[in-house]
Amino acid sequence: MGKNLEKHIKPLRPRGLPEEMRTRLKELREKRDWSQRDLAGQLGLTQTHISGIESGKIVPRYDTLLELVRILDHDLLMVPRALVPVVQSLVRDHAQPEAGEGDERPLYATENEEEDRTEPPDEV
Repeated sequence: MGKNLEKHIKPLRPRGLPEEMRTRLKELREKRDWSQRDLAGQLGLTQTHISGIESGKIVPRYDTLLELVRILDHDLLMVPRALVPVVQSLVRDHAQPEAGEGDERPLYATENEEEDRTEPPDEV
């Protein structure tokens, strides 16, 4: 029975950070023109540790992840699941080049809908 029970128990720690997060951390580091060694020096870690985090081989402790994210001028935030699409939309909107001051876009518009809105209307 012990072996059967072990099959259904999930490990407490994930195997690695989500790929999207690892990719974003790497992009932010490279945007600052920092090598893994530069970032490691800022955090008091080794280059190998940063490499392991970016590749998914190492799962950082929460305090290490928080410090890593903050040194890259970002933050971790707990968001209710129902609001995740809204927050993602705001982050995407913030990352886009500044549009005209009066331009308004709906929060939930798909990319196709946004493209349709930017096209001039057909003249009659």
